[in-house]
Amino acid sequence: MSKGYVLSLAALVGLAATSATAAAQGRDAAVTFTKDVAPILQRSCVQCHRQGAMAPMSLMTYEEARPWARAMKTRVAAREMPPWHLDRTIGIQEFKDNPSLSDAEIATISKWVDAGAPRGNPADMPPLRQFADSDQWQIGKPDLVVRYPTYRVPAAGPDLFGSIYTKLPLEEDRYIKAVETRVVGLTARKVVHHALTFTVPPSEAETQSDGDDSATGGNFLVEYASGKNAELYPDDSGLLVQAGQKLKLDYHLHSVGEDVDAIVEVGFVFHPKGHTPKYVRWSKQLGQHVTDLDIPGGEVVRTDGYTLFSKPAKITAFQPHMHIRGKYQCMELIYPTSGTPMKTELINCAHFNYNWHLVYNYKDDVAPIVPAGTIVHIVSWHDNSAANKFNPDPKNWVGDGGRTIDEMGFVWLGWYDMTEEQYKEELAARKARKQRTAPTTGQQEQQP
Repeated sequence: MSKGYVLSLAALVGLAATSATAAAQGRDAAVTFTKDVAPILQRSCVQCHRQGAMAPMSLMTYEEARPWARAMKTRVAAREMPPWHLDRTIGIQEFKDNPSLSDAEIATISKWVDAGAPRGNPADMPPLRQFADSDQWQIGKPDLVVRYPTYRVPAAGPDLFGSIYTKLPLEEDRYIKAVETRVVGLTARKVVHHALTFTVPPSEAETQSDGDDSATGGNFLVEYASGKNAELYPDDSGLLVQAGQKLKLDYHLHSVGEDVDAIVEVGFVFHPKGHTPKYVRWSKQLGQHVTDLDIPGGEVVRTDGYTLFSKPAKITAFQPHMHIRGKYQCMELIYPTSGTPMKTELINCAHFNYNWHLVYNYKDDVAPIVPAGTIVHIVSWHDNSAANKFNPDPKNWVGDGGRTIDEMGFVWLGWYDMTEEQYKEELAARKARKQRTAPTTGQQEQQP
């Protein structure tokens, strides 16, 4: 055997050893469920995807998650799950309750699925999250839970509108710090289009109203629509709930082909007894479209709505509201000017999915603050074409209306009013923070 051949053979053996080492290292670096995927699911998914919760399947363990691996990849890659439809390329991106996945986390799940969804070392599995009944509430353990009387929705019939009343077991006035409406049970969730909670005087006649509280002087507390999450107030704000009142639920229900018991409950977290927060936090429908909706079959239509803030304010929450043809909605601020070019700021845009009426609760330090005279401009797009996979009939014209098959476009906005002095103080504090630290990705500078 020649010397050159021996050297070549040695080189070949060395190359093979190197390749084997690299392959072993590649296997060691493989993405597994126990080490890489389970921590993501534990953080962002199992609140709903567990036994007895609202999602249709549990993802707590490998055995439960493995059959759904490809579906998981499809849904997270499309950013359909976890539900968080905010446009990540526009405006403020810092929120109190953001369950969405990062690009790296989505890549991890995709890589795991593409590799055959391996289990991995059982020793790498993180401890399973433990849930008590109170953990089904996104507001944490409520100080008070009130359940409304059950309403039987028939298998077929027109949309139902009316009111349900119940006692408010409160011994003294309290200020709300967080509030959440829950529909109890998966089938009940299918029939509840929306539910609005008010406090009303105990003398109010318990009639089937049309959902308008203006005639009774009721105090509006919270709105629910399909899949809505909790409303979380800034620490220095609240909404008064008076003892001696009763609760009224204005409902919109619709039939789904089977008899369903609609059960709705509301959970409250209060400020400490005797505490009066600095600000009163409001929630209302703002930016309603200024022209009638006219959405021909097969078309995508834009509408615009405007609301004027007569006082300085801090916007605490943004919640788009449309129906089945809803596609996309944006909130822009038009700032007051005097003899200068108009100043506008695009705060947020969100894709819309009727099954998830999400409220986006801003982190306190980045929540938009606006001077008196600011106009909130809401832009809504409705897709009545076949490209909208949720569209039940893309050939039919659609217009304004309260039924589920009708359309509307506005925003549920959470905010509190400020005095001129409070606004100036908050604005100065924000500018000082910005000078001390580098700007956070996605945070917009608030205009004076």
